[in-house]
Amino acid sequence: MTRTALTLTLAALFAAPAALAASIGEAAPAFTLADSHGKSHSLADYHGKTVILEWTNHECPFVKKHYGAGNMQAQQRAAVADGIVWLTINSSNVGQQGHVDADFANKLFAESYQAANTAYLFDTDGVVGRAYGAKTTPQMYIIDADGVLRYNGAIDSIPSADQADIADATQHVSVALAELAAGKPVGVPLTQPYGCSVKY
Repeated sequence: MTRTALTLTLAALFAAPAALAASIGEAAPAFTLADSHGKSHSLADYHGKTVILEWTNHECPFVKKHYGAGNMQAQQRAAVADGIVWLTINSSNVGQQGHVDADFANKLFAESYQAANTAYLFDTDGVVGRAYGAKTTPQMYIIDADGVLRYNGAIDSIPSADQADIADATQHVSVALAELAAGKPVGVPLTQPYGCSVKY
């Protein structure tokens, strides 16, 4: 691999968050998106609840890492059991890697992954992804009950596609949720997301 190719690859995998319409500690960008069952979801619908946004692309090896090991589903189940809303968002454009239709998304998440997310949302035009500065899959955001952005970044602390690394990693999302539940500020509110570039 040439030095230029290596640089471009690393830039995609460890892309820094772009300027956000909302920064940590500020109101999260409002949005309305349809889910894989045709139901509309607005961020405003969930005022008073903590909301997690998870950017996804089922073809990305970093997404496969966390779903293949059951890590993403375990965190979804724990969060939803605590009354947290977990919205999975696909911003892959038509013809791009990771773009799926509703039937495929439902089968993938319900049957293959046995996911416990609240809803799978389509952001095909990329408007919401760009508003949040989403650069990688997976990339995670936590919005508190007042609609304020409290976390943006990686799901965990080891940027690899190896499932074996999950056990040794700090699970950033779980830690941040525990801090919020205890009435504490998020200790590490911004981390470097890793994964595949969002296919806008």
